[in-house]
Amino acid sequence: MSLEGYSSQARDAFYACVEREAKKKPTEIASVGLLFPAECKMCREEYVNSCRPTWVKHFDREYCGKKRCRRLLDDNETRRGRLTLPQSIKPRSSCSSELS
Repeated sequence: MSLEGYSSQARDAFYACVEREAKKKPTEIASVGLLFPAECKMCREEYVNSCRPTWVKHFDREYCGKKRCRRLLDDNETRRGRLTLPQSIKPRSSCSSELS
């Protein structure tokens, strides 16, 4: 089997483990902020050892982006629409009215 085939199998096995163990608390940190459960640590090591570091980073970033998009689309309208920010500081009146 070619190196590319082996690395893609390791990648697919890791992300399948992450999806399978999604209900468990992620305790391990990968590149680009990807969090995964400890049960997938062996799959991650195999994946990192069989692929180029740039590919690992690329696929981690791609996975995080897809997951973020899926979360936003599946969020039942709670995060869609206009963004509202907390108003902790009230705007001051204009300077010209204060000088009068």
